Amino acid sequence: MRTPMIAGNWKLHKTKNEAFELIRTLSPATLEIDDVEIVVAPVFTVLDAVAQVLNESNIKLAAQNCYPEPFGAFTGEVSAELLKDVGCDYVIIGHSERRKIFNETDLFINKKIHSVLDADLKAILCVGETLDERENGQMFAVLKNQLTNGLANLEHRLMDKIVIAYEPVWAIGTGRTASPQQAQEIHFFLRSLINDLFGPDVSEKTRLLYGGSVKPDNIDDLMAQPDLDGALVGGASLKSEDFLRIIKFKKSNSSFS
Repeated sequence: MRTPMIAGNWKLHKTKNEAFELIRTLSPATLEIDDVEIVVAPVFTVLDAVAQVLNESNIKLAAQNCYPEPFGAFTGEVSAELLKDVGCDYVIIGHSERRKIFNETDLFINKKIHSVLDADLKAILCVGETLDERENGQMFAVLKNQLTNGLANLEHRLMDKIVIAYEPVWAIGTGRTASPQQAQEIHFFLRSLINDLFGPDVSEKTRLLYGGSVKPDNIDDLMAQPDLDGALVGGASLKSEDFLRIIKFKKSNSSFS
């Protein structure tokens, strides 16, 4: 059984007081949820403070990024070791905004994956195609390159520390969402790739998240798809009511293998 994961990526939002307010609403409301792994990814400046508030909750902490070196003369960067020190469990790696705005390559992303694992943290590796790539028939090739290169030189045994998030770039922040059928098609493709790379046991255990304008009104249909194991949520994770509805998606039609 793959435990569903709902992860909230706060991006560049929330002061310390605003973060406290959101967490103090989420924590008691999710305290008895034991069949969904809940993760929040605040900005660097509030990680330590949020970690302390989360001590008595079942919500796990993620960072939105890291630098691949453990220490050194890298002004402005944060290492996986430092994120581990403040209480992070996960690090989001390769988000489309990092790829597009900051020109991160698959090779650089792969280095980050290894640094996260070396620090005994878990990684949420993001992959996804742009609208042009989808419409020009490059979608599957792009996804194959991103996944294969992102997981390069990774030992099979470490795949239990990897979560894959499919985020169609054309659906992020646009209000557009891949249909449940489109999402399932890609998740099935990604699971097949993992099978080719690491074998059926790893493929069946690896969790695949959908991230692309996930909202309370589409989460149930998305989670009903057999290869969708959760969601990487953007804007809706900033509002407690919306995020709680997503966490408490209706599971009557869900199918986890």
